[in-house]
Amino acid sequence: MYFTETPEGIVIGVKAQPRSSRAGIDGPFGDDAVKVRIRCAPVDGKANKELVEVLADAFDLPKSSVVIKSGDTSKTKRILLKGLFDAALVKKVCES
Repeated sequence: MYFTETPEGIVIGVKAQPRSSRAGIDGPFGDDAVKVRIRCAPVDGKANKELVEVLADAFDLPKSSVVIKSGDTSKTKRILLKGLFDAALVKKVCES
């Protein structure tokens, strides 16, 4: 499963695709990640900043509640959606 429930919130696995023509969540990528397209190139943290913005908008969270837990310099990341405990919402957003 691409997400895990924790006491802090839900942690999702993300496969980031930088330099895309559009930004947004594409859906599950294998069994352990969700593919997220971002427009920025992975330079000077700009792609990570846009990734946080895309996920915050998708889950209606403040940007401060979207925390990169691991994979800061990798395309594969673990992202904490702090304060979000609704697994059904995560499935709906990521699989639509």
